[in-house]
Order: sequence, then structure tokens, then C-alpha cells
Amino acid sequence: MIRWKLSIGNISILVLIIALLITLSAAPAGAEPLPIPNVNLQIGGPDENPDSISSTLQIIILLTILTLAPAIVVMVTSFTRIIVVLAFIRTSLATQQMPPNQILIGLALFLTFFVMAPTFQQVNEQAIQPYLQGEITQDKAFATGMKPLRTFMFKQTREKDLALFVKMAKMERPRSFADIPNYVLIPSFIISELKTAFQIGFVIFVPFLVIDMVVASALMSMGMMMLPPMMISLPFKILLFVLVDGWNLVIQSLILSFR
Repeated sequence: MIRWKLSIGNISILVLIIALLITLSAAPAGAEPLPIPNVNLQIGGPDENPDSISSTLQIIILLTILTLAPAIVVMVTSFTRIIVVLAFIRTSLATQQMPPNQILIGLALFLTFFVMAPTFQQVNEQAIQPYLQGEITQDKAFATGMKPLRTFMFKQTREKDLALFVKMAKMERPRSFADIPNYVLIPSFIISELKTAFQIGFVIFVPFLVIDMVVASALMSMGMMMLPPMMISLPFKILLFVLVDGWNLVIQSLILSFR
């Protein structure tokens, strides 16, 4: 027995079908039928030219890559370190959802554009513009455009992390950075960025942890054990962060960590 699970989408479809049937049955005898658009999704028949099928598959692969492009760009830029550090700031302040996720992600994106501006400019001048003008091929443009990004990633990646993925890939020991492929470099860069972000996050946590300990000790000495220390320490954390101009210091430290 087949059991149907009703949902809002199924109910909507049933209502549309019933309304369409009622409209068709209520139409006058001599009236023209209601035109229904013809929807046809077709890649190609068996007698299709192999070249056209190859072009269609290339378009599908290109669209798939475009859907993953934001994640790919995020993973090969400074975005990972910045967003993790900003999340550590919000957690250490214990302000729940303040600043909101949209603010943190927007700030991380603009800081990423600021940090990566010289690299993106090199990619544009050396790869994108020559390719748009027809001076180089697509493969040449990709290889040339990856060089500034690889230089940036190598500068921020630890040798220990590179050695880990080279060993896991069972490669021969590379003689230079050019011998390391992208599928080895990118995960090495990501875990290096995560380690650096956690190191910065630990430094951010320490002063706020001291405030929590002082407030908790003061409440226990006064016998106010039922009062949550978080309620008392939160204003002092915000006050400390504002007095030392915390956003200025954190953003400055983040940007200098890439230099």
C-alpha cells in the first residue's frame, strides 16, 4: 500500500490541478481550450553530434563549478581566518547574537577584499584581461591566474601542514613550490588558517576570562551563588572592549597577520 504524506507543497499542487479541471469543464462548448505551455527539458538525442554533446556537458560542468565558486573562493582567501576570529570575539563577549551573523559575514567579506586586493589585481592584470582580449587561452589564463593565489597561500601555510598532505598524497618529495599541486596546497592552507585563527582567538579570550573569574569570585564571597555571573560580567566585558577600542585593535592585528 502506498501512503501519501500531505504537505503544503502537495496540497498546493492538488488545488492547482482541481482548479484547472474545473476551468476546463466549465468552459463553453465552442470555446477554445485553455492553452497550456509546453515545457521540454532535453540535452540531446542519441543521433546528436558528439561535439554538441561535449559542449553541453561542458556547460553543465561549468554551471556546477559556478554554484561551488563562492565556497572555493572563500577557501583560498583570507576569509577563513577573519570569520573565525570575529566569531571568537562574539563568543568571548557572550553577547549571544550581537553582532548578528550578517554583520560578521559582511565585515569578513570586505576585510577579505581589502587583504586580497593586491592579489586580485595581479590575477586581473595577468589572467582575466588577457583572456577577455583573446591573447591567451582558457588553460593558460587559469594557470596564470592561480600563480598569485598560490603565492599568497604558500606565504600563509606552514611547512608542517604542507608536509602532512604531501605525505598523505604519497608524493615524491617536492623540490620547489611549483611541484606541489593545488589539491595538496589548498587543504594545507585551510588548516594553517584555522590554527592561526584559534591562536588569535585564545589571546582574545584571556582578558574576558579574567573578568569572569573576578566576578564569580566576588559573587561567591558575598554569598550570591544563585546570581548568574554572566549577567554581572557582561557589562564589564563590553565596557573593557569599548575602552580599549577593541574593534580597531582586532582588525589591525588581523590585517597585519597577513603581511
